Amino acid sequence: MVKFTNGDSVEVTTKDKTFSGIYIESNKKDVVTIKLSSGYNIGVNKKEVKKIKLVKKNKKEKTVKVLNVNKGLKKISILHTGGTVASTVDYKTGAVSPRFDPEEIINMFPELNEIATINSRLIGNIWSQDIRFVHFNILAREIKKEIESGAKGIIITHGTDFLHYTSAALSFALKNLPVPVLLVGSQRSSDRGSSDAGMNLINAVYFAVNSEMCDVGICMHNNMNDDYCAILPGLKTRKMHTSRRDAFKTINTKPWALVDYRKGEIKYVDKSFNKKVNGKLELNLFNEKLKIGLLKSTINMDAKQFLFFKNYDGLVIEASGIGNLPTSVLDRYTKDHKKIFNALKILTKKTVVVLAAQTIFGRLNMNVYSNQREMQEIGVLGHLNDMTPETTFVKLSWLLSNYKKDAKDLLFENLKGEINERLMSDEFLDESF
Repeated sequence: MVKFTNGDSVEVTTKDKTFSGIYIESNKKDVVTIKLSSGYNIGVNKKEVKKIKLVKKNKKEKTVKVLNVNKGLKKISILHTGGTVASTVDYKTGAVSPRFDPEEIINMFPELNEIATINSRLIGNIWSQDIRFVHFNILAREIKKEIESGAKGIIITHGTDFLHYTSAALSFALKNLPVPVLLVGSQRSSDRGSSDAGMNLINAVYFAVNSEMCDVGICMHNNMNDDYCAILPGLKTRKMHTSRRDAFKTINTKPWALVDYRKGEIKYVDKSFNKKVNGKLELNLFNEKLKIGLLKSTINMDAKQFLFFKNYDGLVIEASGIGNLPTSVLDRYTKDHKKIFNALKILTKKTVVVLAAQTIFGRLNMNVYSNQREMQEIGVLGHLNDMTPETTFVKLSWLLSNYKKDAKDLLFENLKGEINERLMSDEFLDESF
């Protein structure tokens, strides 16, 4: 039987009809998939196929390798964990193919050839929602390895959904970081004209080469236009939209900088990032066996929802307002709230319970209402917390991994720029940058 490959022109004949189109390799063994001239893909059950005729063999174009290593440019390492940033689309078949070799990256984004000497390799290919503590540790070790090999900056391509978890984790795990580490994602796949992949990646490399930053940040579109990318602090940033290219916004702070590699321009907004530090790079990794919960407070809750986490090492609860949970008995319909309070009392004796703001922006103040003060008395933490729920989750996990005895005391000590001393009125979804 003739072996068909992506891009071959074929005719598929069934009992009733003949379909002409482009053959697409399928992971379904019992289906033949072809792209019709209309652009739509169809799948035909192999049991119904009488004959497949090869009309024309697809001739693959050879990749021209161009890699600049002789201009004395800074070495930047690009580590790939997944996502669409380093993928190209075969417009003939619609298939997305990953590109990880340095030569392939340069062919996709030739502007990089004038900015840096690129070292690019695959660390893993994983959806960001599937990340576990072990992946934070793998990345931290690989970053250390690249820095020890002479890299002057690290770019990490990453799926966007949980990118801000990884940026927070690396911010805590990498001590005495001597180079910039930037996480880059892509909200729009590379088969769309509105893709943000190239601009995000190139601006990240440009900033890494030209900045004195020695910290962990995120580089993504600053707005819906293709003018600037924002360099965002790894501990104070959150994905705030499902699909917009400027989905990532700073929380209770400002971006570090705006970058446009085409103009050769870096506009610094807030230089609060770490700069060159004395001391050797150290890794403070995560305990991969920890179990940390994240629970959202809502209406009509019951005590069992809280007690589910009694055997966990830690629990972050997204509280409403400035630190509220349904613990007050106000009428005959809210008697179960006493059970919730008692459940919290049980939890705080067995694990670390900390509140974060469900509103995302702002700071908790657990001294305002009597029920909040009662929660503090039984050991619920969170007073004056302005970290996002995600950063609170990551910090608690990291503290329990490295400083278990002191974790409660260190939770609201500003260790890496994760906590603001004061909040400014212009730091709430400011669109002026």
